[in-house]
Amino acid sequence: MQLREQIVLITGGGRGLGSSIVSAFAAEGARVVINYRASHKAAQELATRVGPSRAVALEADVTDPEQVRAMLEHAQQHFGAPVTTVVNNALATFSFNGDARPRAAEVGWDAFADQFYGSVRGALNTTQAALPGMRHQGFGRVINIGTNLFQNPVVPYHDYTAAKAALLSLTRTFAKDLGQHNVTVNMVSGGLLRTTDASAATPEEVFNLIASSTPLGRVTTPQEFADTVLFFASPWARSITGQNLVVDGGLVMD
Repeated sequence: MQLREQIVLITGGGRGLGSSIVSAFAAEGARVVINYRASHKAAQELATRVGPSRAVALEADVTDPEQVRAMLEHAQQHFGAPVTTVVNNALATFSFNGDARPRAAEVGWDAFADQFYGSVRGALNTTQAALPGMRHQGFGRVINIGTNLFQNPVVPYHDYTAAKAALLSLTRTFAKDLGQHNVTVNMVSGGLLRTTDASAATPEEVFNLIASSTPLGRVTTPQEFADTVLFFASPWARSITGQNLVVDGGLVMD
C-alpha cells in the first residue's frame, strides 16, 4: 500500500518527535490520526495545518485499552476506513538530562514501572486495537520508537532504556506472530535528537559532544528521524519485519 493510501496513527503526535512524524506522513499524502493525552492545543493546531480531510486529533491515554479502542473507532468513522499503520511514539513523562537522572544505587522500581507501562502497554494497546482493521485489509504496518542506548548506554537512563528494550522484544515477537496477516512490525531507534520537548533540558555541551562523535559531525534532527519511519511504512520496506534500525548519524554502528 502506498503511503498516500494509508491511514496512520501516531501516538504522542501533538508535539516533539511525534509532530515531525505527523508532518512527514502528511507531506506524502497519508491521512493521519494525531493522538495526544495532554497537548490538546498543539495537536488541534497541527490537525488544522494538515487539513480536516486528512488529519484528525484525538485524545486518548494509550495505557488505557478502552480509550484506545474508542480512538480507533472514532478514526475509522472520521476517515471511512480503518487505521492501516501505527507509530508507537508516545512516551511516559521523561526528561533527557543525564545529570538529573537517578543512578543505579538510587533508581526505584516505580520509575521502571512507569516507563514499562507507557512504552510496552501503550504499544500493546494500540497494536491490538488496530489489528482487526489490518487483518480485514490484508495490510498493516507497526513502527515502534526505540533508542540507541541499547548499544551505547552512556547516560543513566536505566528505567527508560529497560522499557525500550522490552519494546524491542515485543517488536520481534509480534513480527513473528503477525507476518501471516501481512503486518510488519519494526523499530526505529534514535539517539538524542536536536531538539524535541524531551531533549530540551539537555545541556548544549552534550549535543556538541555527540555531534563530534558521529561520522556525519552533527546530531540527528526529528525530521531526519521521521524519514526513516516513513521508510518502514513504505512499499520499499515490504519485506522487512522484526528489525531495529538505528538512526543517529553513525554514532552507534551495530
